[in-house]
Amino acid sequence: MTAVRADRIRKEGRAAGPEPPADEGLGTQEADRARDTRRATGTESPADDERDTAEAVRTDRAPGTRRATGTEPPADEEQGTQEAVHADRATATHRATATEPPADDEQGTQEAVRTDRAPGTHRATGTKPPTDEERDTDEAVHVDRAPGTRRATGTEPPADDERDTAEAVRALAEVRVPAELLARVPAARRDAVRLLVGHRATGGTGHHRFRELPRLLRPGDVLVVNTSPTLPAAVDARAAGEAVVVHFSTCHDDGRWVVEVRTPDGHGTTVRRPGGPAGAVLELAGGARLVLEEPLDPRGDRLWVARPSVADVVAHLARYGRPIRYAYTERDQPLTAYRTVFARPAADGLGSAEMPSAGRPFTAALVTELVCRGVQVAPILLHTGVASAEAHEPPYAERFEVPAGTAWQVNAARAAGGRVVAVGTTAVRALESAADPHGVVRPARGWTELVVTPERGVRVVDGLLTGLHEPEASHLLMLRAIGGDRLVARVYDQALRHGYRWHEFGDVNLLLP
Repeated sequence: MTAVRADRIRKEGRAAGPEPPADEGLGTQEADRARDTRRATGTESPADDERDTAEAVRTDRAPGTRRATGTEPPADEEQGTQEAVHADRATATHRATATEPPADDEQGTQEAVRTDRAPGTHRATGTKPPTDEERDTDEAVHVDRAPGTRRATGTEPPADDERDTAEAVRALAEVRVPAELLARVPAARRDAVRLLVGHRATGGTGHHRFRELPRLLRPGDVLVVNTSPTLPAAVDARAAGEAVVVHFSTCHDDGRWVVEVRTPDGHGTTVRRPGGPAGAVLELAGGARLVLEEPLDPRGDRLWVARPSVADVVAHLARYGRPIRYAYTERDQPLTAYRTVFARPAADGLGSAEMPSAGRPFTAALVTELVCRGVQVAPILLHTGVASAEAHEPPYAERFEVPAGTAWQVNAARAAGGRVVAVGTTAVRALESAADPHGVVRPARGWTELVVTPERGVRVVDGLLTGLHEPEASHLLMLRAIGGDRLVARVYDQALRHGYRWHEFGDVNLLLP
């Protein structure tokens, strides 16, 4: 009777509200029935052993199945997982309402998912968080994405490749060449200079002697060389009784010459001096006179357009002139030291004020070996003017010619998969001046004012063989256009680390695709 009354009381208590757990005095069967009844009404939490079972089961069940019912508190480990899922599921919602800035790791994750899936597909449903592999994939894909696509939305910091490019440009601007790396005299053998090779595709560099060039090129490649001879373009003169040196640069169609007037430094070289004034008369060695008429650029005073009193200036230079020499060189050199193996008398009787120095390391034997290996050699002509080592101005208009034969060779090589490698920045300027927007080269002659920059890019040239330039020189813009900022920065870093020599008697650099 007592047991029946207790059972009735318990049943009534369950209907009225929660009841504490059954005590140990109840029989096993009654305890089980009591637990089942309370579970059905939601008044009792699971026992410890059932919690453990539930935790194990959670690893195989779809996240959120029980959470949606609100019947079970999350365990610690699952709670962390749930928070990660919530972060992914809610990203699009928070971003759209501008209520939450993206976390750094989430931002990289979101970009990684975009590379293989439609944007936001998984993120909107919260069903799949990104993997580490996807994050890594994103880093590689950045280089192929249109820059600024996501930057415009303010959701992503600069991509790694853009940061690297900016750092490379800064590194080039900060290059400082120690005095001991300035080549003061020519090498004993022209082809004994060193050759630093950079490959744009891999970013790799290699160290060689120049005589190894034939095995670094491929059959079907075309080397484009400048055949302009170097003039003995420096002549002693007097200006109002003062000793000066005149550097003859470029002959205009009307017979006037662009010149630079400099002051002797007492050591066989010269230093800059203000040009002018207009109307000044200079007495040249040999009795000729030169009248300064106007600055070449109204914004500067270094280069002047002048009228000589002699008709054949080149002949006068041949008799009274000497090669232009700058202060980093040790002593005067004969004109032959400033001429390349490719130099030929020009049909117009003119030449270059400064040597097209990238061609200097070639020898007749080396050219023969290149041809025997199937590498073609194609000539262009560009008479280069003075490029004062102190001024670093952009190049001004220069006379050039791309013959029909060279245009045909270059176009045929490109069509057959060969590479066009320019020997020197002058060859690049001439070829690119003769190319149409589709990269087809046509015969051309006249004047070019083209400045090749990274923004303009190149249309024809695949590779460049050139010397090492000062960081302020405009030539570096051309190198960056051909080799890319990061490769050029790496090459110059290697050149400094390994003691390569700068300027016309120094070592050379080959940039390949």
